[in-house]
Amino acid sequence: MSAPCISDLLFAIFVFYPLSCSSQTGLLPVVINTWPFTNATSAAWNTLVNKKGSVYDALVDGCSVCEIERCDGSVGPGGSPDENGETTLDAMVMNGQTFDVGAVGCLRRIPTAIAVARAVMDYTEQTLLVGELATQFAVEMGFKETNLSSDSSVTMWKDWKAKNCQPNYRTNVTPDPTKNCGPYKPKSVLESLQQTENRGKKGIGRRNHDSIGMVVIDEHGNITAGTTTNGLNHKIPGYITDDLKRVGDSPIMGAGAYAMNGVGGAVATGDGDVMMRFLPSFLAVSQMEAGVPPGIITKLTIQMIAKYYPKFSGALIAIDSKGTYGAACYGFPVFHYSVINPVLKTVTLKSVECLVN
Repeated sequence: MSAPCISDLLFAIFVFYPLSCSSQTGLLPVVINTWPFTNATSAAWNTLVNKKGSVYDALVDGCSVCEIERCDGSVGPGGSPDENGETTLDAMVMNGQTFDVGAVGCLRRIPTAIAVARAVMDYTEQTLLVGELATQFAVEMGFKETNLSSDSSVTMWKDWKAKNCQPNYRTNVTPDPTKNCGPYKPKSVLESLQQTENRGKKGIGRRNHDSIGMVVIDEHGNITAGTTTNGLNHKIPGYITDDLKRVGDSPIMGAGAYAMNGVGGAVATGDGDVMMRFLPSFLAVSQMEAGVPPGIITKLTIQMIAKYYPKFSGALIAIDSKGTYGAACYGFPVFHYSVINPVLKTVTLKSVECLVN
């Protein structure tokens, strides 16, 4: 299988333009985020416009609302238990002017992942902290520890165990992971993986495995982008040490989110294990810098991922520095997202029909 070629995307612009996609021209400032998480959009806008906060204040305040509300059960504490029944969190914040990033992965016992991610950006020279050491940093910064499980997540985990740990994400191990729980051991001979497997059968969908991704641009053109999530249900923890856990695309810069002053920002959502392999947010922003409109590059990027993983599901939002935005999706019937700017005046739900195989 050959690697994706960006030049193919650029060529496609001239072959297929104009493409059917969702785009809209607006003014600054603007807040835009994945899914109909309108309370998060409103909170970010209130901080940015009424409280005169920075774009980073707005992003953290907006995403924090989703963590508190546990949006769709896929953000914040109380959802998506791993194989051991523990809920952990991922988040990131990116500065579009300096390219500084703060991110946390597999954050344990701290419910405010997006705020911890900002603390990583503000108070360290590091980019990504993970696992128990991320928690240690958070405690040093004054964040309080608490149990991230809920009655719902515990019940979800017990039901999963009762079904012989189905679905799970193990391959090339014994005992047979399609019929048994672990502990597992590696097979002596690796078998080829079926890339076209329908990952939807594993429960990968909006309410099983998702995030809020948000881009905020102020009236001066300062841009930030970020994400927060509790990740994938029944993700692999790690049997050697508790610090080994699955990290999805959300805290990976260029995958979950990316921002560049003077150009724009992008956020992705969906099947992160697939999407991070293509760095869709970075690709969208880099091609907007080359002059490709947001509504075009989102569709081309999603098409490229679907070419290699036709059973994946995901969505991508991109917005340029002037406030023009676009979105594209695949594997869902329709993708909804939330936006507010001075033209819209109130938080508005937008939607785009998803591409089909």
